[in-house]
Amino acid sequence: MFSFENDPLLVEDREDLIAVLRIRFGVISGELIQAIYEIDEMNTLQRLILAAANAPNWQIFIEELQSGKDSFRLLGEEFNPLADILKGRGENDAV
Repeated sequence: MFSFENDPLLVEDREDLIAVLRIRFGVISGELIQAIYEIDEMNTLQRLILAAANAPNWQIFIEELQSGKDSFRLLGEEFNPLADILKGRGENDAV
């Protein structure tokens, strides 16, 4: 179980991550909230906030969450928040 007696900046980043996830994807599970509160590295939380804000879908965010603390860069089209919207547009569509 998590404790609120942690570094206030960690608590703030955890709450920011949860807020971004709710804004982007709606209701999130209690299990995911607990998993977020088990993260105790500031860099990981900040990377996940960026991933939550930029991942085009829930699955991409979950993949980033599961990549652990060794992941450090968000690259490629899978972090384009408009990727799902733009998928299927050909060169002739962009007039």
